[in-house]
Amino acid sequence: MPRAILCILDSFGIGGAPDAADYGDTGADTLGHIAANYQLSLPNLDALGLGAAAKLSTGEVPRGLTDQPRGGRWGVGREVSKGKDTPSGHWEIAGVPVPFDWGYFPLSEPTFPPDLIAQLIEKSGIPGILGNKHASGTTVIAELGEESIRTGKPICYTSIDSVFQIAAHETHFGLERLYTLCETAFELTAPLNIGRVIARPFVGETAATFKRTGNRRDFAIAPPEPTLLDRAKEAGRQVYAIGKISDIYAGHGVTHKIKATGNMALFDRTLEAMEMAADGAFIMTNFVDFDQDFGHRRDIPGYAQALEAFDARLPELIAALRPDDLVVLTADHGNDPSWRGSDHTREQTPIMAFSPALTPGSIGIRPSFADIGESIARWLGLAPGRHGKSFL
Repeated sequence: MPRAILCILDSFGIGGAPDAADYGDTGADTLGHIAANYQLSLPNLDALGLGAAAKLSTGEVPRGLTDQPRGGRWGVGREVSKGKDTPSGHWEIAGVPVPFDWGYFPLSEPTFPPDLIAQLIEKSGIPGILGNKHASGTTVIAELGEESIRTGKPICYTSIDSVFQIAAHETHFGLERLYTLCETAFELTAPLNIGRVIARPFVGETAATFKRTGNRRDFAIAPPEPTLLDRAKEAGRQVYAIGKISDIYAGHGVTHKIKATGNMALFDRTLEAMEMAADGAFIMTNFVDFDQDFGHRRDIPGYAQALEAFDARLPELIAALRPDDLVVLTADHGNDPSWRGSDHTREQTPIMAFSPALTPGSIGIRPSFADIGESIARWLGLAPGRHGKSFL
């Protein structure tokens, strides 16, 4: 029975979203601008159709790539969900576009409603909060981490996404205490339709040594209807959720939850899951470093080198495929590291599908990310969902 492996290169957009202007992102192009500023070498992704997909999306082949794929099916994903958030992209990829508007916090400071913070302080027993603004996570921890350790006040911040983030020291504040605080914040922000509350633990003793750890945890609103993961689990299939996948889907549809820190560790866990997975299994991995370590930090060389490291390991994944396995590579949104600010960018995404049993060719521009989920469902022999159409 066929298996499917879905790799989400978090934030790896290829520009060209027709509604980018609605988000202030006209001209954003994660891949294109990285390639323009760094001599990329991505031979394996290019062979699977990355350069061709980028040309289909923007009309141009990024520097260092070609429009001559040598295997697999390739094309472009176009998101129909509103916003440019992680849950929106992932849910739509899994067959469920987001039918509602997320709640967001204003750019003004203080950012959070006073009654929300007052309730959070009262219910959790903390002495107060720091931050209360839009900020980059690493920057705000460097700025306020020492004060947080000294006062016992966690750092609360947000971004242009529908998110409430809380950073605190793993030992001085306590990891479990941070998780409990985030659970309380999740209950309080739910009426505002905030998509996620994220625990951002860090270690170190000074601004120069602070470092976020792999114990991040997302408390997320559940998808509004069953996703591909739910459908696979209901059919008795194994569903491996690697990285932050389980958190994004609020644990729904997951049979095996595997955590790891760093893209290469996530790649290792994916290969291990492929060794363990039974016939008919579905494996889904989020490679988060592209987004959190390089996109948000506007680090073009770092993003480029992370892409090259991922590309270099693709032959391992392809070699591990069984004759009827399918691997799909895509992304959930953009995060152009050359763009203003530090937030996601509204872009189209690459779709690259490969199997020893699959004939190559273009799948064009897909009108919804949901086509990815429906294609995987068809490959796995699952009943079709309500949204999207298979390209296989």
